[in-house]
Amino acid sequence: MRGVPHPLLLAATLLPLNLTLLPAQAQQRPAITSLELEAAPLAVPPPSPPPIGFPQLQSQVSCPALQQRLQAVLGGETAVWSVSIADSRGRLLADVNGTRPRVPASNQKLVSTAYALDRLGPDYRLATRLWRLPDGSLRLTGEGDPDLALPQLQRLAKLALGSGGSTGSTPSLVTLELAEEPKQAWWPQGWHPDDRYYAYGAPITRLAVTSNAINDAVMNPPSRLQALIQKSVDQQGGKVQVRMVSATTALPPEAVLLHQESSAPMHSLLSLANTESHNFTAEVLLRQAAGTWNLAQAQQRETLWLGQQGLPMQGVRVADGSGLDRANRLTSRFLAALLLRMDQHPYGRNYLASMAVAGQRGTLRRLYVGTPLQGQFYGKTGTLTGVRSISGVLLTSAGPRYVSAISNGASQPNTTIGQVLRQAQQTQLCPG
Repeated sequence: MRGVPHPLLLAATLLPLNLTLLPAQAQQRPAITSLELEAAPLAVPPPSPPPIGFPQLQSQVSCPALQQRLQAVLGGETAVWSVSIADSRGRLLADVNGTRPRVPASNQKLVSTAYALDRLGPDYRLATRLWRLPDGSLRLTGEGDPDLALPQLQRLAKLALGSGGSTGSTPSLVTLELAEEPKQAWWPQGWHPDDRYYAYGAPITRLAVTSNAINDAVMNPPSRLQALIQKSVDQQGGKVQVRMVSATTALPPEAVLLHQESSAPMHSLLSLANTESHNFTAEVLLRQAAGTWNLAQAQQRETLWLGQQGLPMQGVRVADGSGLDRANRLTSRFLAALLLRMDQHPYGRNYLASMAVAGQRGTLRRLYVGTPLQGQFYGKTGTLTGVRSISGVLLTSAGPRYVSAISNGASQPNTTIGQVLRQAQQTQLCPG
């Protein structure tokens, strides 16, 4: 990653909020309820960057030679493309239709992961918690850990049987509540019904075993979870009575935290979302960063944060965290500005490291192999029917170039984007 600067002089104003929830030893303190977590006021995001010391994207093109090359590459398909190229000083080197809002597909993940990284920090972990309630029953709460799987459920079942979580006169009978979102909230409304049957369109729930996907989507996650828990308890010689409760049901003040299963740290979750383009993880990160699983509220809070980063917001619309919703709208100039913004962030290296790499890793591993772009472009791909987008950071001898290319209807988008990136590598076109 040589050649990509990451200044820290703004660390004091850009440090993220610490929204990390209480660790397991917090059972000595008053219990935190899920309702309190939802209702807690969100602290004010950091202020807009100061004009001195932080380069912001300019609005005028400053490199005519690159602009001409870009227009020649797009040729007769210019109308279906939006392309913006900037440098680390904030110069808008070239721009074609850069302010035209387009469907970004999975380039939307660059937005939700930037938001989550700033709000939660690189060491944040999602938590699945087992609580003992005052009446002796248990409750399982979760935050959407994408890697929650059978081994964790087996540990939770064993702890439940040995925790005194029984009711009545039968010591081996455990009453367990599963705190979950209602069915109408499992999918963003704009997700096409057909997509919901595939693994990439699996429902977004708090207690998701293997991200609610096997070969295809699991259409009823609570039912599957209940069956897996019952099987795990049966194998250990116990019995369990499972009932569903709303995720917003308040935990009693006397509830005791018995155990916590933690996810991989944030930097791993970011890589899952950006390198592998995992929709479920991106959706969870948006909700956790916003401090609410109400998607409408999460959209509003993320949009507010984006506006406070000094980004060009005209035409930008947030509909989900993953880009599967075709109601999302981004501009290439917005994405170039976001990439510039995050490269100056104290956690900028984590953001860059979460991306796919041309010819080497993730969704870019098969693109531009054996070309000068291999290993030099860190980016995020996006694909929907009729949509292709690639945005990221191009390493050059003159420092990074922030490139965003979104097509809604191009004939050979991968080839065109490769040509755009190769032109952006020609640093002699933009001296100074």
